[in-house]
Amino acid sequence: MKRLVRVVRRLAVHELRGFHSLALWVARRRHGLGAGARPAAYTGPQTAMLFGFAFVAVVETVVLALVVPWPLVHSALLFVDLYTVLQILALHAASVTRPHVAGADGSLRVRYGQFLDLRIAAADIERVRVERRYPEGRTVQVHEDGTLDVAVGSQTTVTVELARPVAFVRPLGLPAEARVVRLHADDPRALVDALTRPAAGPGPLTPERTAPSPAPDPPA
Repeated sequence: MKRLVRVVRRLAVHELRGFHSLALWVARRRHGLGAGARPAAYTGPQTAMLFGFAFVAVVETVVLALVVPWPLVHSALLFVDLYTVLQILALHAASVTRPHVAGADGSLRVRYGQFLDLRIAAADIERVRVERRYPEGRTVQVHEDGTLDVAVGSQTTVTVELARPVAFVRPLGLPAEARVVRLHADDPRALVDALTRPAAGPGPLTPERTAPSPAPDPPA
């Protein structure tokens, strides 16, 4: 019974965060960006897929409206289909408005939509590198060796090795710890640069925000 209550409570929290993210998305705002923090987007591999699901759900709604003759059944199916579309849009909105965040102090906030929020202090980051992997299974997975995969489109692009285990809460409310975090960032090099050179200054993590090349030596 306690497990059921925990799961229902977490799902309710996810729903509220999803609706809040929709409002932020419409207002073109992002969540959790402090002074000097730099966001790292991760929506690239999943955007087309999510909108494809939404399109299929809309088509299904139209087709069922034409073929189902019973008003009560039609109303129930219409509600389910429209709510499905809303959930897809909420996940996309949450992924856009809740990016990974590289703090001005070198800290890292790893997120996936409304479902995961892991904070890692700068002192706990031992090594970080660009590394592309293709884990199988769920988007958020915790392995027996303490590795946390936060995959988007079945891929991760950044590996963060930690100096000590960092605690976090899984999507359904169970506590867990991670010693290595593998996540996806659309621009992995920019995220790694932001974490290894946190004093580079504020601004969005885009290819244009990578560390400047050193100036050439003056001619002799």
